[in-house]
Amino acid sequence: MTKLLNKNKLWCSYIVVLFVIICRSVQIEGQNCRTTGYFRASSPPSGQCTSNCCVQNTVYFTFQCSPSVTSQTPGILSLRSFQNNQSKCDNVYHFDKSMVVGLSTGWYDGGSRCGKVIVISGNGKTVKAKVVDECDSTKGCEAEEGYHPPCGYNIVAASKAVWKALGVPQSQLGQLNITWADT
Repeated sequence: MTKLLNKNKLWCSYIVVLFVIICRSVQIEGQNCRTTGYFRASSPPSGQCTSNCCVQNTVYFTFQCSPSVTSQTPGILSLRSFQNNQSKCDNVYHFDKSMVVGLSTGWYDGGSRCGKVIVISGNGKTVKAKVVDECDSTKGCEAEEGYHPPCGYNIVAASKAVWKALGVPQSQLGQLNITWADT
């Protein structure tokens, strides 16, 4: 019986390794993009994370790339508050009423889009917002990241003001398929 259990564990390990190898070479929007790695999360300390927290034993993938930017770059809008942390671009706290965003690591491009305005289309509307931060796709689940998972490779993390300008009701804030472009 013990030999059978060990054999099953070995097969499970092979399957996990194969899955990781396949996932490490995903193609994103016609652009070759490989994950920079992955990690298995541990639970955040009690009371240290209140929403969108890392989940114990969940495997999270990290990326340094994002899809190529076009005149209609597909992405996912996520909700983010910039009031509690200084933004990477200008070391300033931004009110939720400000039209500001953070971009996934690949789109953030080492800060090359800092201070620039992008155009976001979603929910039948188009708005402009200023890039003030990175939504880090390379690390997560640590105190420095508030015990949140790494950002996806295609995220535009937006303030409540951006969501409101797009006409998304408060009850539907969370994630929204969008397109965006540089101005």
